[in-house]
Amino acid sequence: MSEEKAAQGPLPVVPFLKLPEGGDPYLEGYKCKSCSAIYLGERSVCAKCGTRDQLEPTRLANTGTLYVYSIVHRSFPGIEVPYVSAIVDLDGGGTVKGNLINVEPDPEKIEFGMPIEVVYKDALGRKDRDGNSYLSYFFQPRS
Repeated sequence: MSEEKAAQGPLPVVPFLKLPEGGDPYLEGYKCKSCSAIYLGERSVCAKCGTRDQLEPTRLANTGTLYVYSIVHRSFPGIEVPYVSAIVDLDGGGTVKGNLINVEPDPEKIEFGMPIEVVYKDALGRKDRDGNSYLSYFFQPRS
């Protein structure tokens, strides 16, 4: 492992998680200049209005509401269960799937529409071959 490669810091776990040098991490979407629809991932055509080449990068909010969730009881070996897989509608636009943390995986403790915030944390201790860790995003109830 080279010192230079290991010194670059955490790597984003998905392409739409941005890690600006000297700044806070954020999720990036693409917003249509014509109809204002927002999507994750780079694209050239708006699925809502069909406009081509009119989507520009936009920083997504770190707050939103829980749209739907599922409590996962079986997963790949090495993945701790149960955990809460969630889809969140972010304030200002954009819908994102991720894990809901810091809440008991019990339907009595989770409400549809509950306010959440996006938090950025180490991705479960995973590392690449050069020893770099990965940074991921998670959702947690907003206090």
